[in-house]
Amino acid sequence: MSAFLGLPCAAPPVGPAAFDSPRPVDSWDGVRTAVEYGPTAPQVPYPAPIAALLDNVIELGDDYLTVNVWTPDQSAGGLPVMVWIHGGAFTRGSNRLAIYAGDTFARDGVVCVGLNYRLGTAGFASVSGGVENRGLRDQIAALEWVHANIASFGGDPGNVTIFGESAGAMSVASLLASPLARGLFRRAIMQSGNGTAAAEIDDARLVTGRLSEILGVDADAQSFAEVDPVALLAAQSQLALECMVNPDPALWGESTVAKGMGIMSQFPVVDGDVLTSVPQEAIASGAGADVPLLAGWNADEFRFFLAASGGADAITEQAAAAVLGRQPNGIDQLRAGLDAGASPGDVLAQALTVRAFSGPTTTLAASRPSGSTHLYEFGYRSPIADIRAGHAVEIPFVFDHLDQAHSLVGPEPDQQVADEMHRAWVDFATTGDPGWSSTGTESDNRRLRRFGF
Repeated sequence: MSAFLGLPCAAPPVGPAAFDSPRPVDSWDGVRTAVEYGPTAPQVPYPAPIAALLDNVIELGDDYLTVNVWTPDQSAGGLPVMVWIHGGAFTRGSNRLAIYAGDTFARDGVVCVGLNYRLGTAGFASVSGGVENRGLRDQIAALEWVHANIASFGGDPGNVTIFGESAGAMSVASLLASPLARGLFRRAIMQSGNGTAAAEIDDARLVTGRLSEILGVDADAQSFAEVDPVALLAAQSQLALECMVNPDPALWGESTVAKGMGIMSQFPVVDGDVLTSVPQEAIASGAGADVPLLAGWNADEFRFFLAASGGADAITEQAAAAVLGRQPNGIDQLRAGLDAGASPGDVLAQALTVRAFSGPTTTLAASRPSGSTHLYEFGYRSPIADIRAGHAVEIPFVFDHLDQAHSLVGPEPDQQVADEMHRAWVDFATTGDPGWSSTGTESDNRRLRRFGF
């Protein structure tokens, strides 16, 4: 097994290129070393409660549009390829986390690639005079790099599987829907995502307008490109907090509030180019219909997000009502749950898990051709902070990296769950069959593989 780290797949997105499409890499003479991870996209650390649960590495530098490649054998040829797209609410994360190392996939005969993309304002703010969906365009540029170069690492450019978690899974849905990504991958895996995360440009411009007010500059690409990166990140953090504290559609736009759910304020937009419509709508109309999909969710996704406010036990009935009152039939759900003996936090976590993850995932599967989608649910309970099978708990199991896992897996994670999940992902990327039946068009014909219950 060999690893090639920090390989540039696009030029540094700085100066005039900051809000433009990714540009080709300048060529170099001689041999370039590839033994160290490259920089990360500009970002700030997670807030303290989340930082205690999730690892992150921030190593700033201009040349961060890179890929890492792990291969079983450069000379083998024709090996299946998996390309990992990290999560982080479109504002955090990178391809350099130890938990994302692709050595375990290479061990099992797969060429694994991890990519970086522009985040936050740099990647997803809708800015006058700038190109839209720059972060998604970076992902497409990385996939084009894979298509052109992966054979040199033993991989088959015709057998590429993209997989991602959270914002990475939402990116996978966007790539399934995008006409610009067609032909760049053969299969796709979505872990804890949905196909609804795309705002209308007019709504996204409201967010950008507030950001320009905080910065005291015009809301255009040239002005934003001249802002000090540290100041831009500080303003982005203030903006995210304002959106979370007061998610008023009049301030941020209906589609931004509905799709971001108070967690995301900058994410993909429907621009008519990268995304011609919300990914779910495009997929329901046939986009990506020929791409086999493996998609699923964690049983208690939203308990992870509640950890930042003290956990589910800290949620009062009034707080749960304030959130669920903005959801269709939310108050009825709360009352029914309380009447059944559940706590307000339990009801809130389950309702938002269904709304943001399991519900959209099953809807997306049902909108695709019969037999084209495999569904799973992850139920292994983290012993940490009463998160249970919360968001991101499954990642170390998929990568079979329990030895380098985040704290959520607890002191004695179940290796058998990792063996089963990792093997399913490898088998799907290799043959298209993860080991269980695909979905049908009728609800009683839907198949669901459950891990860790």
